[in-house]
Amino acid sequence: MNDFQFQNTTKVYFGKNQLKNLHNEVLKYGNKILIAHGGEFIKNSPLYSKVVNELESNNIQVFELGAVEPNPRHTTVNKGVAMCKKNGIQTVLAIGGGSTIDCCKAIAATSMSESDNIWDLVEGKVKWNNALAVIAMPTIASTGSEMDKSCVIANVDLGIKSGINGELIRPKAAFLDPTNTFSVPARQTACGGYDIMAHLFDMNYFVNSEKYPLQFNVVETLLRIVREQLPVAIKEPTNYEARATMLWAASWALNSFCTSGYKTNAQLHALEQLSSTFDLTHGLGLAIITPKWMKYVLDKDPTTAPDFARFGVNVMGIGDDEDKVEVAYKAIEALQSFIKDELGLPVTLSELGIDDRHFEDMSIKACYGKESLPLAYRVLTREDCLNIYKMCL
Repeated sequence: MNDFQFQNTTKVYFGKNQLKNLHNEVLKYGNKILIAHGGEFIKNSPLYSKVVNELESNNIQVFELGAVEPNPRHTTVNKGVAMCKKNGIQTVLAIGGGSTIDCCKAIAATSMSESDNIWDLVEGKVKWNNALAVIAMPTIASTGSEMDKSCVIANVDLGIKSGINGELIRPKAAFLDPTNTFSVPARQTACGGYDIMAHLFDMNYFVNSEKYPLQFNVVETLLRIVREQLPVAIKEPTNYEARATMLWAASWALNSFCTSGYKTNAQLHALEQLSSTFDLTHGLGLAIITPKWMKYVLDKDPTTAPDFARFGVNVMGIGDDEDKVEVAYKAIEALQSFIKDELGLPVTLSELGIDDRHFEDMSIKACYGKESLPLAYRVLTREDCLNIYKMCL
């Protein structure tokens, strides 16, 4: 196991009756807060009015940044930064999904820097060594950003997604109430849940490294539980146990524990250039790409068969056999069927009316402008990435 440092300082308030603790967390840092959300759906919800009442009844001044995009734009971040600097705001509260939480993290860091533009921090033009306090209130089980120390922002002018990383932007507190996810539509529930699976694939399960027993088996268990509970949450949106399981699984998939000791390229997330190129939901892009990446890697390197076969047997529940290559292909087929039939998601780009005109640029971005992803489960070159995109049509 590689040397590592582990720290996760996010205080989690989990359950139905935790909102009464919000004002105490906010007042640790000051009495001015910026609430960011995705738009009218959140603002008109009972949750939003309860949050505002909890804050204002405790003499906390509330400012608002609405209409945060599903892939948060750098211009929206900069708008929030301007509000924070002008009004002396000390805390940012994200109510929504991972995009809103990421937006708040970027606002928090940029607001305490010498720049008014998040992209100066992304490109390293301006250093940042402080940040406003971030509090997260996820309304969907998805990214796990509520316990993570990174954020991803879309620069629409450049057509790329990138971000910043550091302990300073890890949320100070996270309020995880499964009932806040009851109203999430089936498709968004499916996309968010698949994002959880992709985090687990990328960060630990399919890595070009020794499988450390503790982390690996925790990840495999999480994958199996998500595979079982996600269809329940889709079919029974008010099933508290299913929603609670998904919400907590999202946090564990990206809270740094499962990645401790690993050095890897998150190949699926690198390949997922669909959301920034075509403005798709991130989880949907991952769902389309994953089975094609698996098949491409297995076709090219049959030594990967035992890993894919184990996934099929232990996560997807297919029968085992001595012929691991055959089991591996069945595992990939089972995953694709799960995505299509149980999650109800498209499995090809042609279903979405998307063609190959941007694939060359996407393959360059997937390798971060370099020739390959050297630390991926199996090294992926630009040509490999291009071929995988073609399989997605």
